[in-house]
Amino acid sequence: MTIASKTPTSRLPDVVGAEHVSSDPAELSAYATDGKLPSAIVRPGSTEEVIEIVKYAATEKLALIAIGARTKLGIGLPPARYDIALDMTRLSRIIAYDPGDLTLSVEAGVPLRKVAEALAEHRQFLPLSVPFFDRATVGGTIASGVDTPLRQFYGTARDYVLGMEFVLGEGVRSKSGGNVVKNVTGYDLHKLMIGSLGTLGVITRVNFKTFPMPVASRGFVATFENLDRAMEMRNRVVQSALNPMTFDLLSPRAADLFSSPAADRLTKSPMPAGVVSRGHWALTIGYSGNENVLSRYEAELRRMAAESSAADVVVLGDGAPAATFAFKREFIPIALESSPATTIVKISVLSARLKDALIAAIKAADANQLPWAVMARSLGVIYFALLPAEHSQASNRQVVTATNQILDASVSLGANVTIPWCPSEWKTALKIWGPERSDLPQMQKVKKVFDPLGIFSPGRFIGGI
Repeated sequence: MTIASKTPTSRLPDVVGAEHVSSDPAELSAYATDGKLPSAIVRPGSTEEVIEIVKYAATEKLALIAIGARTKLGIGLPPARYDIALDMTRLSRIIAYDPGDLTLSVEAGVPLRKVAEALAEHRQFLPLSVPFFDRATVGGTIASGVDTPLRQFYGTARDYVLGMEFVLGEGVRSKSGGNVVKNVTGYDLHKLMIGSLGTLGVITRVNFKTFPMPVASRGFVATFENLDRAMEMRNRVVQSALNPMTFDLLSPRAADLFSSPAADRLTKSPMPAGVVSRGHWALTIGYSGNENVLSRYEAELRRMAAESSAADVVVLGDGAPAATFAFKREFIPIALESSPATTIVKISVLSARLKDALIAAIKAADANQLPWAVMARSLGVIYFALLPAEHSQASNRQVVTATNQILDASVSLGANVTIPWCPSEWKTALKIWGPERSDLPQMQKVKKVFDPLGIFSPGRFIGGI
């Protein structure tokens, strides 16, 4: 571990109180980011305190990383500097919620679980069902840009974040958007914060559009002996009038991952029988509606499965869809605990090129003798997990070669490739953010405007931003 050099952090207790500042080595180790430790942890309790901390960091030229539940600190490049861990978990209030207007405003440190429970009392929900759900906070989820199986129907956070409050690099409070569904005032600057890993500002408050819970839901799983047949049914569904809530493809090795101790711990419920099996690809579909709609979905999907030569089909009801959804939601953390050196490649490709991208990734993994598992969203997002048997130099070379091959093949398909998760020590050898980007100069200009002194998570984003 690399500990940040001693920094002038003595004024921090004056801002938040001594009890909310720590330099204890044991605590600092829990905030390590790719082997680097901060000099201090500070826990603000309000936006005003965040502003004062940022102003102080800017004056002293201290680098800070805004942190929630620490579930996604592994995403991105190692920070170039790391002086202050800005723990946002004290900002955990639900500020305003209007069920009739379908709007919600929360502080950045509020846990997703707390939000879900509050909305459920009014039979509403937020489609932020992301990995590490039971621990994740709103701010960290938005800053990381991680998606969910519900993306198929509800889109990403960009589609239902109505507005945001955030603090810029000179300690200026900024607001963008609003807290109503129909809002056409100003620029959507807050959307730049989504997926920026905290490199542009510190998110303090987020306004959302909420959604009614479905009247009833079902799950449909069709298993296939090979990828070709699974993709045949996938294409039939895409070309039909059906509009499922979730629509994901799981590789055969998912059965091993989903029967692991990690899966038991993260999902808290067993996988329903017949959903995944060794030796078969599984096409999993979630849908909702009244009884007539549910019956139509089942009839149509059974017909398509038969026409695509499915090995088996399972219809999930009575809570089983939610259990299956939890496994898909937690695919990433389950995969991360299934190998000593799990490396997850994210491939975003046009829906029409999904099969080509899958074949290219599988070919690269097999050529380098690497075990793999995949979860692919039908709309064109692939999470391809490489699962080396050991954490070694030999495995590192295999993974570097395989990911470079995936990158080369994906670029020819017009895909975007990143490596959100891998061992920290391997990041210098891997192309974490994919190939060089032509829009990097524009991104650097945005960074300079939002964070002129470069104090927010320096070095973690694309091009070392």
